[in-house]
Amino acid sequence: MKITLYYFKIPFWRAEVTRLSLYISDIPFNDHRIEGDEYDEFKKTGKLPNGKIAPFKQLPVLEVDGKIFAQTGAIARYCGKLSGLYPKDDDYKSALIDQIIEAAQDINFLVTLSGRDKDPEKKKLEREILTTRHLPKWFQYLENLNNQNDQSVFFVGKYLTIADLAIWRLLGWLTSGLLDGVPMNILEPYERLKKLREEIYNHPKVNEWMMKTYGKII
Repeated sequence: MKITLYYFKIPFWRAEVTRLSLYISDIPFNDHRIEGDEYDEFKKTGKLPNGKIAPFKQLPVLEVDGKIFAQTGAIARYCGKLSGLYPKDDDYKSALIDQIIEAAQDINFLVTLSGRDKDPEKKKLEREILTTRHLPKWFQYLENLNNQNDQSVFFVGKYLTIADLAIWRLLGWLTSGLLDGVPMNILEPYERLKKLREEIYNHPKVNEWMMKTYGKII
């Protein structure tokens, strides 16, 4: 099986959840990061470096033995099944994982929406609403769901799943200081989410991936 993931040259959760699910389980894949002329071409036409058009003219896109499909959740679930980080025969556990992936999508949308206004004052207000109302609400939802699992620090069952990888990297983005108006300590009240992040950062394969790919733990 030949696998290629197409995404931009950033460690964003939409791609990292897939990259790491494959890497942790030692599944070979081509991590194709679109930049330069390829980026310009993709932005204009939606054409991938393999000559095919991305289904929704956006990334990520996964290519498996010459066939492509898109959307973060679909790709993460496919690769999660390959890697053992998503159940193949437990519909309830699958649904519990799916709800976390969908929550990550909702949070991502709220953050994106808060940064769209070109007026600095309006953007500042939107980010204030995001950090004082929306993110605390969603973080508490996640904290509560994580707290319901008494088997581990993860969201579902005893072991790491793609749900944990998605939230880990999403929270890494939100606490990175790269987002104007979003304080780096915004996660401070949420003990379970902090424990989850620490557990994943301490995973040897996650450390290996970060150092190998980015030269540092991010």
